[in-house]
Amino acid sequence: MKKTYKIDVDCANCANKMEEAAKNTAGIKDATVNFMTLKMIVEFEDGAEPAAVMKDVLKNCKKVEDDCEIFL
Repeated sequence: MKKTYKIDVDCANCANKMEEAAKNTAGIKDATVNFMTLKMIVEFEDGAEPAAVMKDVLKNCKKVEDDCEIFL
Protein backbone atom coordinates (compact mmCIF):
# COMPACT_ATOMS: atom_id res chain seq x y z
CA MET A 1 0.00 0.00 0.00
CA LYS A 2 1.25 3.49 -0.87
CA LYS A 3 0.37 6.71 0.92
CA THR A 4 1.40 10.32 0.43
CA TYR A 5 2.11 12.65 3.34
CA LYS A 6 2.64 16.41 3.39
CA ILE A 7 5.97 17.33 4.98
CA ASP A 8 7.76 20.47 6.12
CA VAL A 9 11.52 20.56 5.62
CA ASP A 10 13.94 23.45 5.05
CA CYS A 11 16.40 22.20 2.44
CA ALA A 12 16.95 19.51 -0.18
CA ASN A 13 19.77 17.92 1.82
CA CYS A 14 17.48 17.62 4.84
CA ALA A 15 14.85 16.02 2.60
CA ASN A 16 17.43 13.41 1.52
CA LYS A 17 18.20 12.66 5.18
CA MET A 18 14.47 12.24 5.85
CA GLU A 19 14.14 9.87 2.90
CA GLU A 20 17.01 7.68 4.12
CA ALA A 21 15.63 7.64 7.68
CA ALA A 22 12.20 6.60 6.37
CA LYS A 23 13.67 3.83 4.19
CA ASN A 24 15.51 2.42 7.21
CA THR A 25 12.33 2.19 9.33
CA ALA A 26 10.76 -1.22 9.99
CA GLY A 27 7.54 -1.69 8.02
CA ILE A 28 8.62 0.54 5.12
CA LYS A 29 9.24 -1.06 1.73
CA ASP A 30 10.20 2.20 0.00
CA ALA A 31 10.03 5.94 0.59
CA THR A 32 10.53 8.95 -1.66
CA VAL A 33 10.74 12.56 -0.50
CA ASN A 34 10.11 15.34 -3.01
CA PHE A 35 11.52 18.61 -1.68
CA MET A 36 9.90 20.73 -4.41
CA THR A 37 6.35 19.56 -3.62
CA LEU A 38 7.04 18.94 0.10
CA LYS A 39 5.58 15.44 -0.08
CA MET A 40 6.70 12.04 1.12
CA ILE A 41 5.43 8.96 -0.72
CA VAL A 42 5.67 5.86 1.43
CA GLU A 43 5.16 2.25 0.38
CA PHE A 44 4.39 -0.01 3.33
CA GLU A 45 5.34 -3.66 3.68
CA ASP A 46 2.47 -6.15 3.57
CA GLY A 47 0.71 -6.39 6.93
CA ALA A 48 2.25 -3.18 8.30
CA GLU A 49 -0.01 -0.78 10.21
CA PRO A 50 0.52 2.63 8.49
CA ALA A 51 -0.39 4.80 11.51
CA ALA A 52 2.05 3.01 13.83
CA VAL A 53 4.82 2.79 11.22
CA MET A 54 4.55 6.51 10.39
CA LYS A 55 5.02 7.43 14.06
CA ASP A 56 8.32 5.51 13.92
CA VAL A 57 9.21 7.22 10.63
CA LEU A 58 8.63 10.64 12.19
CA LYS A 59 10.74 9.67 15.22
CA ASN A 60 13.59 8.51 12.96
CA CYS A 61 13.37 11.63 10.79
CA LYS A 62 13.51 13.86 13.89
CA LYS A 63 16.81 12.12 14.85
CA VAL A 64 18.49 13.24 11.60
CA GLU A 65 16.65 16.55 11.11
CA ASP A 66 15.04 17.88 14.30
CA ASP A 67 13.05 20.70 12.67
CA CYS A 68 11.32 18.57 10.03
CA GLU A 69 7.63 17.66 10.22
CA ILE A 70 5.40 15.00 8.70
CA PHE A 71 1.70 15.79 8.79
CA LEU A 72 0.11 12.45 9.66
